[in-house]
Amino acid sequence: MQPYEHKSLWDAIYAAGNLQERFLCGTERVIKLAELEQCTSLRGRAETLRGRSVLLRTRDLLASALAMIELDGIVRRMVLCPPDLKTDDLLYVAAAVQADAIVCDGTIVEDLHGIAELVPCGTELEPHAFQRGAQQPTEWILLTSGTTGTPKMVVHTLGTLGMAVDSSVLLDRRPVWCSFYDIRRYGGLCIFLRALLGGDSMVISSVCETTTEFLERVGAHGITHMSGTPSHWRRTIMSPAARCISPPYIRMSGEIADQAILDRVRDFYQAKVAHAFASTEAGVGFAVNDGLAGFPAAWAGTRQSEVDIKVEDGALLLRSRRNAIRYLGKNPAVCGADGFVNTGDMVEQRGDRYYYVGRRDGMINVGGLKIHPEEVETVLQMHPRVRMALAHARKNSITGSLVVAEVVLDEDHDDADRTKVAEELLHLCRSQLPAHKVPATIRIVSELPVAVTGKIVRHGE
Repeated sequence: MQPYEHKSLWDAIYAAGNLQERFLCGTERVIKLAELEQCTSLRGRAETLRGRSVLLRTRDLLASALAMIELDGIVRRMVLCPPDLKTDDLLYVAAAVQADAIVCDGTIVEDLHGIAELVPCGTELEPHAFQRGAQQPTEWILLTSGTTGTPKMVVHTLGTLGMAVDSSVLLDRRPVWCSFYDIRRYGGLCIFLRALLGGDSMVISSVCETTTEFLERVGAHGITHMSGTPSHWRRTIMSPAARCISPPYIRMSGEIADQAILDRVRDFYQAKVAHAFASTEAGVGFAVNDGLAGFPAAWAGTRQSEVDIKVEDGALLLRSRRNAIRYLGKNPAVCGADGFVNTGDMVEQRGDRYYYVGRRDGMINVGGLKIHPEEVETVLQMHPRVRMALAHARKNSITGSLVVAEVVLDEDHDDADRTKVAEELLHLCRSQLPAHKVPATIRIVSELPVAVTGKIVRHGE
């Protein structure tokens, strides 16, 4: 059943059935969905929020999940605030959405100068007899990730957010979903809604856990479907807790999934590995399930899974019912006149496939020649010893910039080993890339920074 047929998130959860068998799992407790029928996580305050514009601001993601379920269909507007949102930006967002209440769990409290009433939430459920279900449509407001300056606010509805994420895996037990993503950002929210609308359960991530702690916790719940960025998965297979999980279905999105990471994760877990394209503005685009990087060139100019796909001047454009409704504020329209969203992701056709080469706004200029750093990283990550790579610009008085790179190897190494691998990597780059794209230097490092979004932190971000 499609989620847009339901008037609220709770209506859709209830219609999916088996509430007694399904659960949401946080860091400290497991809650059966059946408990939500006659209990509240908002201390009975949901009715006081009817028709209002609400900020959801918590540290505990299970508290966020419970509040979303209780508030959808009741509030006029619900703004999902990520944990790294600065206080000044929070004040800007609150004013822009005309917020008159902030739902918080007490762990993150800012002075909103009296513009919003504080309403407590949490993971402790209290008995409360009230009528759940839709009273009015709710706007879901998400903040785009990786935005510098003033946050962009994107308007969705349950219908645009809740389109199914097809796992294409048949199991002899009910699926248990899990994601490295924060459920208050687009990627994590889609997995969260997929689990709830599909009649399944979910183990929810935490901003307070390391990769190892997270893997140890989720492994105890028999997860079957797990999603994250390629950077998440690179860190996972390097973790001492990597074998704590054994999901039969793994999904990557948010960054370019090159052939090396697809093959490594598939072989490590003996799992079906898919990668998908999605963005806050374009919505869930499409999934690639054949185990190969890129996507079939034949998809361009066609409709795949109710999504129209187009490549124009090397950019990927998408049109579907999953597109965001609009930006909130004075930002330009999400879609063009023809209804397509320009994703800003650049692709290149090689043979019968299109391959992602990077973001339009992330190119390095070397003497007038443009380079996508992701192209260089893809080549570096072809080396069997490399687990993560980052290419970026370094200023140069002659060419303006040079390409340099840092890489993380798969195990401990001494100086001689580092030198040997660096030489091999330079040889590999020279054999695969034009001269201006070959890194001027390659440095072996112990780790690379990964943002709270799960994406590798690029210089200048």
